Amino acid sequence: MGGAIAAGHPETARAGAAILRAGGNAVDAAIAAVCVSLTAESGLTSLGGGGYMLVAAPGGEQVLLDFFVEAPGRGADVASRSELLPVTLSFGDAVQVFNVGPASVGVYGLPAGICEAARRFGSRPLAELVAPGAAAARAGVALTPEQAYVVEILAPVYSTTAECRALHRLDEGLPPAGCVLRNEQLGDTLDLLGEEGERPFYEGEIAAAVLARLEGEGSLLTARDLAAYRATPLEPLHTRYRGRDVLTTPPPSAGGILIAYALALLERSDGAATVQELVAVMEAAQAERTAEFLDGLADPEFVLRFAASRLGGTTHISVLDGDGMACSVTCTNGEGSGILVPGSGIHLNNILGEQDLNPLGFHRHPPGRRLPSMMSPTVVMREGAPELVIGSGGSNRIRSAILQTVVNVLDRGMAIDEAVAAPRLHFEDGVVYAEPGIDLSSVEATGHTISRFRGLNLFFGGVHAVQAGDPPVGGGDPRRGGTVIVA
Repeated sequence: MGGAIAAGHPETARAGAAILRAGGNAVDAAIAAVCVSLTAESGLTSLGGGGYMLVAAPGGEQVLLDFFVEAPGRGADVASRSELLPVTLSFGDAVQVFNVGPASVGVYGLPAGICEAARRFGSRPLAELVAPGAAAARAGVALTPEQAYVVEILAPVYSTTAECRALHRLDEGLPPAGCVLRNEQLGDTLDLLGEEGERPFYEGEIAAAVLARLEGEGSLLTARDLAAYRATPLEPLHTRYRGRDVLTTPPPSAGGILIAYALALLERSDGAATVQELVAVMEAAQAERTAEFLDGLADPEFVLRFAASRLGGTTHISVLDGDGMACSVTCTNGEGSGILVPGSGIHLNNILGEQDLNPLGFHRHPPGRRLPSMMSPTVVMREGAPELVIGSGGSNRIRSAILQTVVNVLDRGMAIDEAVAAPRLHFEDGVVYAEPGIDLSSVEATGHTISRFRGLNLFFGGVHAVQAGDPPVGGGDPRRGGTVIVA
């Protein structure tokens, strides 16, 4: 069928490309790639985490599949909750505090998301799609320099438990690039997923192992929480930009609506945005992230009011296959809780301890509510067909990374690989963070505080994008060792 895939590790991309070459569609390729990424990019994703998948076909179905992490606590004793365990992680030119431990674990969604995507959109048997991931887990995958850096950054999280230290070989020191990390138990777990679907993870043996590991540790995750979890199909958020229809993640995610808002502000001016204009729209989007905004994400009426008042009249790893179907999927484990589920190879998420996802305070969300992630898989449509398939990791920096890449392609005419690799900036809490190569004189003149990085850094996200063409082309983010393969 042909097509192209962009992902954060060569093995991740190869798995998806092999499925495309074997006749699978974009969603088949994305599922295979996600399963390999569980080992190849284990610091960034896990079956114990969650995510979003955006699927768009020319003149056909457009669906956002929400399988992000939910707040737990159905039938739990809140008084038994333990304290979050803070750890400080260094990005070299910036530090950030994250929280881990049993109280940070939310209801995972990735197994449900993989299975629902395969049922709704897949053309190949699920067992076939998870097989490359199972094989990679058993054989192991060599760390790229970028993934070795991820392990170095996350070592304080992994060091909180003996099992995480052992999995990442930290007792031997920091694993260098080229070191092979294996997770044989994860291989068996992926086989189980391929054979039986998501049921064992929410009502069967894996669910029982998760609850047994957390019992008495102060987590609020219950059997009722797991049994109630469902991957949810949603209508994508639509906005117009430079004559295109931009599809992105709707609420309860916070990222998509803030990207749409920023694009709507930029749409009011002609030509490519200046650095000062980019900072201004980032600042405006950040200012909208109020208590009312975050609480309102669960209310469809609030969302409609926000869109009507701020987005004008418009309502509203990356794969593109040979038939023009686009699949953009973003998955995360946060930084991980430090807790491995015995016998499964699954590292549970720490989403409840993510400051970026809980800006108004921790443990505010009622049981069953999806947390307001910044993850925003996005597809730019032109004349009814996908033109640009894009997404990013990077916590709060996701929205600025995607925004700048779209602007680089559509306004500045950059090739997609050049657009992905171009230096970025990000505004947050009154500070403009910037990579070298950006003229910040106009921003300095406005009195903004500037934090300069010495080089490209994964702090600014990891954009992986594919652009339609004959053949299609792509950009893999050098900040995260991104790879593009044209199938």
